[in-house]
Amino acid sequence: MTPETVLEVGKNALTVTTLLAVPLLLSALAVGLLIGILQAATQIQEMTLSFIPKLIVLVLALVVAGSWMLGVLTDFTVGLFQAIPDFIGS
Repeated sequence: MTPETVLEVGKNALTVTTLLAVPLLLSALAVGLLIGILQAATQIQEMTLSFIPKLIVLVLALVVAGSWMLGVLTDFTVGLFQAIPDFIGS
């Protein structure tokens, strides 16, 4: 395995990791921002208030994007397994 191959696999792994994290992080960020605005407007400063809405939105995001996320992860894994002979040969 050449150093370029290792870097390419690492780059692809980071790309897949980013793609898998983005839907969950953006949904949690959006809900956190909305709850923060609501707390600022009503002056309710309860730290646990944002936990349940974030949890619900994360579950909904997993339901909506879960099959796509599984497909991305499966494609990456299958690609790695199929490339094993190339990794050994180079």
